Amino acid sequence: MVMMSESLFSSSSSVFLTQDIHLESTVQDLPLYSFQVDIEEPGIALTRIFETHPFIPGVILTDRGKFVGMISQRRFLKMLSRPYGRELFLNRCIRLLHRFVTDQMLILSGNTPILEAANRAVQRDPEKLYEPIVVRLFPEEYQVLDTQQLLLAQSYLHQLATQLLHEKTQAQLIQTEKLVLLGQMVAGLAHELRNPLNCISGNARFIQESYDAVLTVLDAYEQKFPNSGKEIERLKEHFDLEFVKQDFPDLIKSIQVSSERMNQLVSSLRSFSYMDDSSKQETDIHECLDSTLLILKNRLKLAGIEVVKNYADLPPIPCYPGQLSQVFMNLIVNGIDALEERMKTDWNELPQIEIRTQIKPLSDQHFKFYNRLSKEELNFPINLFERTKDYLSIKIIDNALGIPPEIKAKIFDNFFTTKPIGKGTGLGLAISYQIIVEKHGGKLILNSTPGEGTEFEIILPLDNQKLLD
Repeated sequence: MVMMSESLFSSSSSVFLTQDIHLESTVQDLPLYSFQVDIEEPGIALTRIFETHPFIPGVILTDRGKFVGMISQRRFLKMLSRPYGRELFLNRCIRLLHRFVTDQMLILSGNTPILEAANRAVQRDPEKLYEPIVVRLFPEEYQVLDTQQLLLAQSYLHQLATQLLHEKTQAQLIQTEKLVLLGQMVAGLAHELRNPLNCISGNARFIQESYDAVLTVLDAYEQKFPNSGKEIERLKEHFDLEFVKQDFPDLIKSIQVSSERMNQLVSSLRSFSYMDDSSKQETDIHECLDSTLLILKNRLKLAGIEVVKNYADLPPIPCYPGQLSQVFMNLIVNGIDALEERMKTDWNELPQIEIRTQIKPLSDQHFKFYNRLSKEELNFPINLFERTKDYLSIKIIDNALGIPPEIKAKIFDNFFTTKPIGKGTGLGLAISYQIIVEKHGGKLILNSTPGEGTEFEIILPLDNQKLLD
């Protein structure tokens, strides 16, 4: 008995609607053909199907309703073209023909990705390359996929991937340009603020000196003329001279403290926006970290996050300070975001970000860690480590929710973000990874336990060579 699907795709053309597939599409998203014929039927039944539907790639063969194989139109016509092929196969049951074609099938699950299916299809022997593919949708439901349509889908997906990559690259270039312009603007603003701040700071000292001089003269006058008269006494009471004497030094001190803090903030902005990448600078890493924390001080305070600093004694480190400050900013902001999310839950712990710095030797423990990675992950041969070389370790640790395992593998990918639209660009960690690995020859390592927290470890060489060169 011959069976046909009522939902059969149009077979008048090999072109299908590609707008319905995407990079994650599977073979069951492509046009499939579900013609079936029992192997006890005569071969002429296949002839009728292929003559009525000349564009179908093949027919499913069943035995009492059970799948036993597939005969392609190409293979069927080839068998008929043999000497005595028509006499041998047309009037006899299809079971005889089935014995000659049982080794020609590639069977794939319906959820096989299109790109994987195409790779498996082209790896077949040359004589089987254009044979259609059997797709298993359910345990007892099989349909036929035209290999040509599969390869067309593969070509379309390659074009789509190239287009998406181009769009992402353009978006990244735009974002990078914005960051450069923002850095230049911040640097210019910091420079413009420095002059009035220096004026305030300098005048505050001058006012303090002038106040001290006026107070000295006033005290000398009161000692010389203790009875200054009722008019002077009335003025003293009106202006509360004693309170002014006590309060004025505090006012001057508050101006000096505020101007000093503003100077620190401006210095932090200038350090953060430092754009000269022509050569590395001998830099105080702790100053970079403290400048970043100063910029984020208000947000940390509003969130109630405690910052614990465990700083070791460090020498000046050759680096690009502006870029390194950007990495610190990205990692600490990620920690703040994670802690703010955790604080929305029923959580009684104190939100905390710990920053540790330490000089370490490249120990056997780290060799074991890197040996677990493949050469593709390392991007350099493992045997080029220098076992005795010291390095700087900077750890930024939070006690938030941690990162799920399925996200860890994508965390440094361009444009990957778990944040809502408008809050995250998906570039922060990707750019941080690029800065540490490519610009500084170091490593950026993620360690995270779901439910406990996340640790980012930055490893930097102590000289101008790559850590692993």
